[in-house]
Amino acid sequence: MACLAGMLAGDGYMVKCWSLEGMPDAGRPGEATEARRIVLGAPLIRNGSINGTNLAPKELFQRLRPDTPVYAGAVRSEELALAQAWGLRLTDYLADEALAVKNAAATAEGAVMLAMEHTRVTLRGAACLVLGFGRIGKLLARTLAALGAKVTVGARKSGDLAWIETLGYAPLHTQRLAGRLGGFRAVFNTVPDMVLGEELLRELPPDCTLIELASKAGVDAQAAGRLGLCIIGAPGLPGKTAPETAAQAIKETLCRLWEEEE
Repeated sequence: MACLAGMLAGDGYMVKCWSLEGMPDAGRPGEATEARRIVLGAPLIRNGSINGTNLAPKELFQRLRPDTPVYAGAVRSEELALAQAWGLRLTDYLADEALAVKNAAATAEGAVMLAMEHTRVTLRGAACLVLGFGRIGKLLARTLAALGAKVTVGARKSGDLAWIETLGYAPLHTQRLAGRLGGFRAVFNTVPDMVLGEELLRELPPDCTLIELASKAGVDAQAAGRLGLCIIGAPGLPGKTAPETAAQAIKETLCRLWEEEE
Protein backbone atom coordinates (compact mmCIF):
# COMPACT_ATOMS: atom_id res chain seq x y z
CA MET A 1 0.00 0.00 0.00
CA ALA A 2 2.96 2.32 0.60
CA CYS A 3 4.18 1.56 -2.92
CA LEU A 4 0.68 2.22 -4.24
CA ALA A 5 0.52 5.59 -2.51
CA GLY A 6 3.83 6.58 -4.06
CA MET A 7 2.74 5.46 -7.52
CA LEU A 8 -0.54 7.39 -7.34
CA ALA A 9 1.27 10.50 -6.13
CA GLY A 10 3.73 10.10 -8.99
CA ASP A 11 0.80 10.08 -11.41
CA GLY A 12 -0.34 13.43 -10.10
CA TYR A 13 -2.99 12.41 -7.58
CA MET A 14 -3.09 14.30 -4.30
CA VAL A 15 -2.46 11.50 -1.82
CA LYS A 16 -2.67 11.58 1.96
CA CYS A 17 -1.37 8.54 3.82
CA TRP A 18 -2.51 7.25 7.15
CA SER A 19 -1.00 4.38 9.11
CA LEU A 20 1.27 3.16 6.30
CA GLU A 21 4.62 1.75 7.35
CA GLY A 22 7.47 3.66 5.76
CA MET A 23 5.27 6.60 4.75
CA PRO A 24 4.76 9.88 6.66
CA ASP A 25 1.36 10.13 8.32
CA ALA A 26 0.31 13.22 6.37
CA GLY A 27 -3.34 12.44 6.98
CA ARG A 28 -5.53 11.60 9.96
CA PRO A 29 -8.70 9.51 10.19
CA GLY A 30 -10.75 12.67 10.60
CA GLU A 31 -9.46 14.07 7.30
CA ALA A 32 -11.01 11.13 5.48
CA THR A 33 -14.23 13.16 5.30
CA GLU A 34 -12.47 15.47 2.84
CA ALA A 35 -11.23 12.70 0.53
CA ARG A 36 -12.68 12.18 -2.90
CA ARG A 37 -11.81 8.48 -2.68
CA ILE A 38 -10.62 6.17 0.11
CA VAL A 39 -8.27 3.27 -0.68
CA LEU A 40 -7.85 0.66 2.05
CA GLY A 41 -5.72 -2.47 2.22
CA ALA A 42 -6.23 -6.14 1.53
CA PRO A 43 -7.75 -7.80 3.38
CA LEU A 44 -9.97 -4.97 4.54
CA ILE A 45 -10.22 -6.43 8.05
CA ARG A 46 -7.39 -7.97 10.04
CA ASN A 47 -7.85 -9.03 13.67
CA GLY A 48 -11.21 -7.30 13.82
CA SER A 49 -9.93 -3.86 12.74
CA ILE A 50 -9.36 -1.99 9.50
CA ASN A 51 -6.11 -3.43 8.18
CA GLY A 52 -3.13 -1.55 9.59
CA THR A 53 -5.17 0.42 12.14
CA ASN A 54 -6.90 -0.02 15.47
CA LEU A 55 -10.24 1.20 14.14
CA ALA A 56 -13.27 -1.05 13.83
CA PRO A 57 -15.00 -0.74 10.42
CA LYS A 58 -17.93 1.17 11.92
CA GLU A 59 -15.58 3.71 13.52
CA LEU A 60 -14.18 4.63 10.11
CA PHE A 61 -17.34 4.29 8.02
CA GLN A 62 -19.38 6.59 10.26
CA ARG A 63 -16.83 9.40 9.72
CA LEU A 64 -17.12 9.38 5.93
CA ARG A 65 -19.50 11.38 3.80
CA PRO A 66 -22.33 9.33 2.33
CA ASP A 67 -21.60 8.21 -1.25
CA THR A 68 -17.83 8.37 -0.66
CA PRO A 69 -16.25 5.70 -2.90
CA VAL A 70 -14.22 3.28 -0.76
CA TYR A 71 -11.93 0.63 -2.26
CA ALA A 72 -10.47 -2.33 -0.40
CA GLY A 73 -9.44 -5.93 -0.98
CA ALA A 74 -10.93 -9.22 0.24
CA VAL A 75 -14.12 -7.56 1.49
CA ARG A 76 -16.57 -9.80 3.33
CA SER A 77 -20.35 -9.60 2.99
CA GLU A 78 -20.75 -8.14 6.49
CA GLU A 79 -18.43 -5.24 5.66
CA LEU A 80 -20.30 -4.59 2.42
CA ALA A 81 -23.59 -4.50 4.35
CA LEU A 82 -22.11 -2.18 6.97
CA ALA A 83 -20.80 0.20 4.33
CA GLN A 84 -24.18 0.26 2.61
CA ALA A 85 -25.85 1.01 5.94
CA TRP A 86 -23.68 4.15 6.19
CA GLY A 87 -24.45 5.10 2.57
CA LEU A 88 -20.95 4.29 1.27
CA ARG A 89 -19.94 2.72 -2.04
CA LEU A 90 -17.50 -0.04 -1.09
CA THR A 91 -15.75 -1.80 -4.00
CA ASP A 92 -13.60 -4.91 -3.62
CA TYR A 93 -10.74 -4.37 -6.06
CA LEU A 94 -9.57 -7.97 -5.61
CA ALA A 95 -12.85 -9.10 -7.17
CA ASP A 96 -11.52 -7.73 -10.48
CA GLU A 97 -10.53 -10.76 -12.58
CA ALA A 98 -7.49 -9.13 -14.18
CA LEU A 99 -6.11 -8.17 -10.77
CA ALA A 100 -6.93 -11.59 -9.33
CA VAL A 101 -4.93 -13.30 -12.07
CA LYS A 102 -1.95 -10.95 -11.60
CA ASN A 103 -2.07 -11.53 -7.85
CA ALA A 104 -2.23 -15.28 -8.40
CA ALA A 105 0.88 -15.15 -10.58
CA ALA A 106 2.79 -13.18 -7.93
CA THR A 107 1.54 -15.55 -5.22
CA ALA A 108 2.68 -18.61 -7.16
CA GLU A 109 6.14 -17.13 -7.70
CA GLY A 110 6.44 -16.18 -4.03
CA ALA A 111 5.34 -19.65 -2.95
CA VAL A 112 8.05 -21.23 -5.10
CA MET A 113 10.59 -18.89 -3.53
CA LEU A 114 9.52 -19.98 -0.05
CA ALA A 115 9.77 -23.62 -1.05
CA MET A 116 13.29 -23.09 -2.36
CA GLU A 117 14.29 -21.40 0.88
CA HIS A 118 12.87 -24.05 3.20
CA THR A 119 13.52 -27.36 1.47
CA ARG A 120 16.83 -29.21 1.53
CA VAL A 121 16.55 -30.32 -2.09
CA THR A 122 16.12 -28.61 -5.43
CA LEU A 123 12.59 -28.44 -6.73
CA ARG A 124 13.87 -30.04 -9.92
CA GLY A 125 13.05 -33.69 -9.48
CA ALA A 126 11.21 -33.17 -6.19
CA ALA A 127 7.72 -34.54 -5.67
CA CYS A 128 5.43 -31.56 -5.04
CA LEU A 129 1.73 -31.54 -4.20
CA VAL A 130 -0.52 -28.59 -5.04
CA LEU A 131 -3.91 -28.71 -3.32
CA GLY A 132 -6.55 -26.83 -5.29
CA PHE A 133 -6.84 -25.97 -8.97
CA GLY A 134 -8.05 -22.39 -8.90
CA ARG A 135 -6.09 -19.43 -10.23
CA ILE A 136 -3.17 -19.89 -7.85
CA GLY A 137 -3.16 -23.67 -8.12
CA LYS A 138 -3.06 -23.57 -11.92
CA LEU A 139 -0.18 -21.09 -12.06
CA LEU A 140 1.71 -22.78 -9.25
CA ALA A 141 1.52 -26.20 -10.90
CA ARG A 142 2.74 -24.70 -14.16
CA THR A 143 5.65 -22.91 -12.47
CA LEU A 144 6.74 -26.00 -10.55
CA ALA A 145 6.56 -28.15 -13.66
CA ALA A 146 8.68 -25.62 -15.56
CA LEU A 147 11.33 -26.00 -12.85
CA GLY A 148 11.35 -29.75 -13.34
CA ALA A 149 9.36 -30.75 -10.26
CA LYS A 150 7.20 -33.86 -10.25
CA VAL A 151 3.84 -32.20 -9.82
CA THR A 152 0.71 -33.76 -8.35
CA VAL A 153 -2.41 -31.61 -8.12
CA GLY A 154 -5.27 -32.35 -5.78
CA ALA A 155 -8.80 -31.31 -6.71
CA ARG A 156 -12.35 -32.39 -6.03
CA LYS A 157 -14.24 -31.73 -9.27
CA SER A 158 -14.05 -34.32 -12.01
CA GLY A 159 -13.58 -31.61 -14.64
CA ASP A 160 -10.57 -30.19 -12.80
CA LEU A 161 -9.08 -33.66 -12.41
CA ALA A 162 -9.46 -34.23 -16.15
CA TRP A 163 -7.67 -30.94 -16.91
CA ILE A 164 -4.93 -31.77 -14.42
CA GLU A 165 -4.23 -35.07 -16.14
CA THR A 166 -4.47 -33.54 -19.62
CA LEU A 167 -1.92 -30.88 -18.71
CA GLY A 168 0.56 -33.54 -17.67
CA TYR A 169 0.27 -33.41 -13.89
CA ALA A 170 -0.65 -36.35 -11.68
CA PRO A 171 -4.28 -35.97 -10.53
CA LEU A 172 -5.30 -36.74 -6.94
CA HIS A 173 -8.79 -36.45 -5.50
CA THR A 174 -8.67 -34.31 -2.35
CA GLN A 175 -11.12 -36.64 -0.61
CA ARG A 176 -8.93 -39.66 -1.36
CA LEU A 177 -5.56 -38.52 -0.05
CA ALA A 178 -5.10 -41.26 2.54
CA GLY A 179 -2.22 -43.57 1.77
CA ARG A 180 -0.84 -41.36 -1.03
CA LEU A 181 1.15 -38.66 0.76
CA GLY A 182 4.33 -40.47 1.75
CA GLY A 183 6.67 -39.17 -0.96
CA PHE A 184 6.09 -35.41 -1.13
CA ARG A 185 8.89 -32.98 -0.27
CA ALA A 186 6.69 -29.87 -0.60
CA VAL A 187 2.95 -29.35 -0.24
CA PHE A 188 1.22 -26.11 -1.29
CA ASN A 189 -2.33 -25.59 -0.09
CA THR A 190 -4.69 -23.17 -1.85
CA VAL A 191 -7.97 -24.68 -0.59
CA PRO A 192 -9.77 -22.48 2.00
CA ASP A 193 -11.16 -25.51 3.82
CA MET A 194 -9.54 -28.10 6.06
CA VAL A 195 -7.89 -30.67 3.82
CA LEU A 196 -4.90 -31.94 5.78
CA GLY A 197 -5.73 -32.89 9.34
CA GLU A 198 -3.42 -34.69 11.75
CA GLU A 199 -4.14 -38.18 10.42
CA LEU A 200 -3.11 -37.24 6.89
CA LEU A 201 -0.19 -35.11 8.06
CA ARG A 202 1.28 -38.17 9.76
CA GLU A 203 1.77 -39.69 6.31
CA LEU A 204 4.09 -36.92 5.12
CA PRO A 205 7.86 -37.35 5.35
CA PRO A 206 9.40 -35.52 8.35
CA ASP A 207 11.35 -33.25 5.98
CA CYS A 208 8.28 -32.19 3.99
CA THR A 209 7.63 -28.45 3.81
CA LEU A 210 4.03 -27.22 3.90
CA ILE A 211 3.14 -23.79 2.53
CA GLU A 212 -0.30 -22.44 3.44
CA LEU A 213 -1.62 -20.04 0.79
CA ALA A 214 -5.36 -20.17 1.44
CA SER A 215 -7.26 -17.31 3.07
CA LYS A 216 -8.72 -19.84 5.51
CA ALA A 217 -6.40 -22.58 6.72
CA GLY A 218 -6.58 -25.89 4.88
CA VAL A 219 -3.74 -27.43 6.89
CA ASP A 220 -3.92 -28.11 10.62
CA ALA A 221 -0.97 -25.96 11.67
CA GLN A 222 -1.03 -27.07 15.30
CA ALA A 223 -0.96 -30.73 14.31
CA ALA A 224 1.87 -30.04 11.87
CA GLY A 225 3.83 -28.37 14.65
CA ARG A 226 3.31 -31.32 17.00
CA LEU A 227 4.56 -33.63 14.27
CA GLY A 228 7.66 -31.50 13.70
CA LEU A 229 6.71 -30.59 10.14
CA CYS A 230 7.82 -27.27 8.66
CA ILE A 231 4.70 -25.23 7.94
CA ILE A 232 4.83 -21.70 6.55
CA GLY A 233 1.82 -19.43 6.67
CA ALA A 234 1.95 -17.13 3.68
CA PRO A 235 -0.96 -14.67 3.74
CA GLY A 236 -0.60 -11.54 1.62
CA LEU A 237 2.27 -13.08 -0.29
CA PRO A 238 2.32 -10.71 -3.31
CA GLY A 239 2.70 -7.68 -1.06
CA LYS A 240 5.53 -9.33 0.87
CA THR A 241 7.61 -10.81 -1.93
CA ALA A 242 6.79 -8.42 -4.80
CA PRO A 243 5.31 -5.21 -3.34
CA GLU A 244 6.02 -3.10 -6.42
CA THR A 245 4.36 -5.60 -8.76
CA ALA A 246 1.39 -5.96 -6.41
CA ALA A 247 1.02 -2.18 -6.10
CA GLN A 248 1.21 -1.68 -9.87
CA ALA A 249 -1.55 -4.24 -10.42
CA ILE A 250 -3.80 -2.55 -7.86
CA LYS A 251 -3.07 0.89 -9.34
CA GLU A 252 -3.99 -0.24 -12.85
CA THR A 253 -7.24 -1.71 -11.54
CA LEU A 254 -8.14 1.39 -9.53
CA CYS A 255 -7.39 3.75 -12.41
CA ARG A 256 -9.55 1.68 -14.73
CA LEU A 257 -12.41 1.67 -12.20
CA TRP A 258 -12.12 5.43 -11.76
CA GLU A 259 -12.21 6.00 -15.52
CA GLU A 260 -15.32 3.84 -15.80
CA GLU A 261 -17.03 5.76 -12.99
CA GLU A 262 -16.47 9.20 -14.54
